[in-house]
Amino acid sequence: MTIKDIAEETYAALSANKARSGLTILGIVIGISSVIALVSIGQGTQSSINSSIQSLGSNLLVITPGAQKGPGYQVSGGRGGAKTLTQNDAAAVASQVSNVAAVAEEISSRYQVTASGTNTNTSVDGVNAAYPTIRNVQVADGTFFTDEQSTSLAKVAVIGPTTRDDLFGTDAEAVGQVIRINNIQFTVIGVTAAKGGSGFNNADDMIYIPLLSAARYLSGNQYLTTIDVQATDANSMTQIQTDTTTLLLTRHKITDSTQADFSVMNQADILASASSITSTLTLLLGAIAGISLLVGGIGIMNMMLTTVTERTREIGLRKAIGARRQDISVQFLAEAVALTVIGGVVGIVLGVAISLGVSWAGIISTTISWQSIALAFGVSAAIGITFGYYPARRAASLNPIDALRYE
Repeated sequence: MTIKDIAEETYAALSANKARSGLTILGIVIGISSVIALVSIGQGTQSSINSSIQSLGSNLLVITPGAQKGPGYQVSGGRGGAKTLTQNDAAAVASQVSNVAAVAEEISSRYQVTASGTNTNTSVDGVNAAYPTIRNVQVADGTFFTDEQSTSLAKVAVIGPTTRDDLFGTDAEAVGQVIRINNIQFTVIGVTAAKGGSGFNNADDMIYIPLLSAARYLSGNQYLTTIDVQATDANSMTQIQTDTTTLLLTRHKITDSTQADFSVMNQADILASASSITSTLTLLLGAIAGISLLVGGIGIMNMMLTTVTERTREIGLRKAIGARRQDISVQFLAEAVALTVIGGVVGIVLGVAISLGVSWAGIISTTISWQSIALAFGVSAAIGITFGYYPARRAASLNPIDALRYE
């Protein structure tokens, strides 16, 4: 049989029962589109998280209170909530560790914040004047506070654009307005430039106040939730991480490093942790979608076995007039592959459309990978061959005399 003959016979066979062929193709379409859409969502989430971490600042190390647990300090019991780091610790790191460009202390917590007739629950971060430089925070309107304002316990605040919108309305003039944090009045002196983000770590949904004001009026103590350390260059980060760990162990009178009551992570550690989590999430999403592909493949096998039974007399007639086992096998295998290829093409188009639609609607960021598209299409073709092989072999092995007698 020529390729043209196979194509014509395949078209005729699939057209003979359009409803059944269409439903079988639908199973592959759903599987392929699900794989592409879910993988693109997973990759988009990973890209978004990585961008957020990179936007925190360059050459950054983050010191948090809490006992270290596990290799690489990627998991920590009580991290951020324990009270083990002080402003004196931050001062010691700034003065005694070499290649440190700047140090910023943070006292952070969530509070109910009110303005005239509005309120929101958001993160309030007590920081010093070095924070914007270290954490790459830009002020779009007004100014950031100075160290003098922190020293004088000034009740001033710099708010994020999302917080501004929640309290004063979209693009409203916020500078000069008064807000109440924990029933204490603060005057807004600046609004930060938008960075983008969502959830509890949204950099645009923040309020920054002077560090000492946060310690006096909000937390009521001198303990820090984070110490941010900026290295002079990327090559110094490992040295600073090691020296900082040694210094803080000495200051906290801890001889066994495994019992440290703090954690020092560099940006690479944070990025590795986030990438590991999101990669696992992407793999899980792809595996869940892959189940539907398996179901679609079983549907193809079921249809082809039914087709073999219905066309038993036809197979017997073909064999009687000279068709070889190979011709019969190729014919049924071609039909199975045609079903999956058609379903694969439609599924790719639908999956890309879903991914673009989700991203366009602003629901979640997606990243379409051409590797995942190629893989999905290859898998669909493989499913056609795999699940079509047995029905094709069964058709080819039919005895022509018994096939002709089949009712």
